[in-house]
Amino acid sequence: MRILILLLPIFLFAVDKQKLLDCYEIFEQKKAELEAKAEQLLERQEAFEALKNTYLALVKKKEKMLEQKQKELNATLAKIEDEKKRIEELIRQKQQLLEEIKSAKMDKITQSYAKMRPNNAAQILSNMKPKDALEILQKLQPKIMAKILAKMDPQKAAMLTQMLQQGEDANETSPNTSKR
Repeated sequence: MRILILLLPIFLFAVDKQKLLDCYEIFEQKKAELEAKAEQLLERQEAFEALKNTYLALVKKKEKMLEQKQKELNATLAKIEDEKKRIEELIRQKQQLLEEIKSAKMDKITQSYAKMRPNNAAQILSNMKPKDALEILQKLQPKIMAKILAKMDPQKAAMLTQMLQQGEDANETSPNTSKR
């Protein structure tokens, strides 16, 4: 039995040593697994960083393109505004020129009526649309207009006088006027 008592600590030591070796093996396996996982995480992080940098570079490129397009759009808009102003000025000038031509034409017509005999002018104006006749009468001197109105049909003269009195513009139409 003595031998058994002496062998028991050696046996226990051998078992404990085997357990200790098994623990080291387990720790080494776990360490290797953790290192592999850490390596995978590091690779994923590097891939994510690369993807992030690529995305940011793409966003910057798109922003620059957008800024360039915005500048081009603003330049085009400025050109359009300038062209619009130029066209509006041309239209205004053309309208002014047209008004001057109409005025000169009306002055010439008015001068013609002023030089006519009142009988002839009255007959012609009586056969015109009231607004046209009114426009001519408004341009005449009061003395000449009075002579022409005196030679007109009394109803027509009354209607034109009433239109003159109301101060109607020759370009407006009156509800009391009738077309001939």
